[in-house]
Amino acid sequence: MKSRRSFIGKSALLAGAALLGKSFQVNGQPAEAPVPLPSLKGRKVMFLFGGWDGHEPTKFRDYMVPWMENEGATVSVYDNLDPYTDKQLMANTDLIVQIFTMSQITQEQEKGLLEAVKNGTGMAGWHGGMCDAFRNNTEYQFMTGGQWVAHPGGVIDYSVQVTDQMDAITSGLSDFNISSEQYYMHVDPNVKVLATTTFSGEHSPWIDGCVMPVTWKKMYGKGRIFYTSLGHNLSHVLMSPNGMTMIKRGIQWASDSKYGPAENWVRPIYKG
Repeated sequence: MKSRRSFIGKSALLAGAALLGKSFQVNGQPAEAPVPLPSLKGRKVMFLFGGWDGHEPTKFRDYMVPWMENEGATVSVYDNLDPYTDKQLMANTDLIVQIFTMSQITQEQEKGLLEAVKNGTGMAGWHGGMCDAFRNNTEYQFMTGGQWVAHPGGVIDYSVQVTDQMDAITSGLSDFNISSEQYYMHVDPNVKVLATTTFSGEHSPWIDGCVMPVTWKKMYGKGRIFYTSLGHNLSHVLMSPNGMTMIKRGIQWASDSKYGPAENWVRPIYKG
């Protein structure tokens, strides 16, 4: 009984640390708590928007850019991908936020983007604006960690499960419901998954019960990558505040790519 009570006590303290972001001790030892998110103050951010209008790139620009500026970032806004070819500009950029669904990228543009991220520039994005942007470019997909392939049923009601309460991006966030596109994706097995969703099989019976990552973070070279499949429309994530909170926190985390320590993890799904 004593060991069971001890276990319950430790679990409660760890849960409190996750929810409150404070330091606790268990048996005199500090319990692990989420690393505080960095500020956007002083960060140089590149916001690129365009591609398919159905994902509302202009509305997201008008919402996200003022928020980042209010947080202290200097934001340069572009409606094309040509900045990716400017080596000096890319080297001086702390964070790239891109929404360019179903678009094409030139070889020179892709090379500039990949090189900058490998060297430490962070990247953050959501939905098809990041992981359904350049369907023919597999190295780009290797960088982002996933590629959209389907959204059975279109806009539907579904739930999102927060699976990592010890990460600062999702700390204190509870599971939530959302009405939007439930993305079925091909996902890199070595991303750090922060939230998932489970398919019901109502629209595609053969995937009934499939658990799919919704939000993740990863590294590409020295660059931090944040992605969430939420965000088909701006109103969808604004009506589900936990979703917008994840996006904003992910942007903060990725913006520290050049300044914070690299986060290394290898979580192979398939055992050798």
